[in-house]
Amino acid sequence: MGKYEPLTRYLADRPTAEVPMTFSEIERVLGAALPASKQYPAWWSNNPSNNVMTRAWLEAGFQTERVDIGREKLVFRRIRPEDRQNPSSARPNILERIRHRLAGTVTIPPGVDVTQPTGDVWAAECD
Repeated sequence: MGKYEPLTRYLADRPTAEVPMTFSEIERVLGAALPASKQYPAWWSNNPSNNVMTRAWLEAGFQTERVDIGREKLVFRRIRPEDRQNPSSARPNILERIRHRLAGTVTIPPGVDVTQPTGDVWAAECD
């Protein structure tokens, strides 16, 4: 039995679509303290390769939402069976919504001098 299996069983036994929990409640279910990394929103992401605990809630058919690190609480929301193989296709979690807001962010490849003129004239568009 894995360390996070009690969470898988607990969530799988819930009849509701959403299971709000505090970090303390999760620790009671596990019978152990959560790791220090619980303080990072990324630790609660729904990426199955993120950490072992992520797989525990995904295997139970849930994903995390409304993660509030400051108040140490979150909501596990049941995902449809067809979304279990690809939880990112379910309703976007907070990290995915943040990524959406960052649309337009670019990566500048090494060797590109962003201070060099491009030849584009922007003045007419700024008036």
